[in-house]
Amino acid sequence: MMIVGVDARAAAEVPAGRGRVVRELLPAFEEAATDNRFRLYCRQPWRGVALGESFRWAPIRLPDPAWHVVAARRASRSCDVFLSTNSYLTVWMLSVPSVVFVHDLVAFLPRAMAQERAARIERATIRLAIRRAERLVCISRSTERDLLELFPRAAGKTTTIPLAAAAAFGRHSDLSELDRVAARYGVAAGGYVLSTGSLEPRKNLARLIRAHGALPDELRRSYPLLLVGPRGWDENEILHAAEQRADSVRVTGFVPDDDLAGLYAGCALFCFPSLYEGFGLPVLEAMAAGAPVVTSETSSLPEVGGDAVVYVQPEDERSIASAMEQLLRSPDERARLGARARQRATEFSWDRVAQALLGELERAAATRKKSGR
Repeated sequence: MMIVGVDARAAAEVPAGRGRVVRELLPAFEEAATDNRFRLYCRQPWRGVALGESFRWAPIRLPDPAWHVVAARRASRSCDVFLSTNSYLTVWMLSVPSVVFVHDLVAFLPRAMAQERAARIERATIRLAIRRAERLVCISRSTERDLLELFPRAAGKTTTIPLAAAAAFGRHSDLSELDRVAARYGVAAGGYVLSTGSLEPRKNLARLIRAHGALPDELRRSYPLLLVGPRGWDENEILHAAEQRADSVRVTGFVPDDDLAGLYAGCALFCFPSLYEGFGLPVLEAMAAGAPVVTSETSSLPEVGGDAVVYVQPEDERSIASAMEQLLRSPDERARLGARARQRATEFSWDRVAQALLGELERAAATRKKSGR
């Protein structure tokens, strides 16, 4: 039995991405039915699901970087091992062994076009975290390769644990419900192209808008482009491109998960031409919903899509437009692709993620004990 400290801030603070990872991971840990206990360090507890007696929220109502100092001190006194899900900084000050999530190397890759403030923090904190952590968990082989190429001293500490889609995205909705969800966003079920993710340069949305605008008029009018996701940074080019195509592009902002599941299931096509992804969770969510998917041939995305999606060159608008046109003109091919996508998505599960992470936490604790540190 271990007492596991977890940086669980993102569960309540981050609507998508890393927040979704923590929100799926905590109940998956509970389902693993181990004797372990979990201390969930946060600023605000997440009440989305009722966790059992093995889980205890430990609020620390401080801003960064003070939060990390206090969390590290408390975890060092109370825990056997610590899981850092959303920062490299806490690990600096821990005296117990740690396992660190490496979501991506966006901060170190110019093509990924990171948000500058977040990138500066990661660049300033990752090196010492690599030295101090017992284990480094990468969410794709692509991320692991990037990490080892940039930081060779991480060798021997890394492993890859792919993420999974929430079960809600794989549930079937009846057509009337899909119609109601689509109508809330000004489209018709089966009659729109969907893309999800924060409005930021890495998602390549301005290029997607232009590619959609290059479709033949009848397709562009019949299948408007729906952009779902919160505001990010450097989004002016995206918003300007959307305004220029206001007749066929809708920008929704953030939508709740229930609606998001319905939008995935009801789209004619999901298009995600991102320039770089540590994993590409929206692609897997769309696949779980049975959506036919067009995505980039770069970074981690082929690991997620396998042979169940159509790949494009993300910097080539003609490549994106051609793939969209071909699939929008072929309902049968979309149906075949969606069925393959749904089947492939079942190969990823949060149960496997939780079991693999627990193994890494046990390994980290044993490594520290063996070394005598």
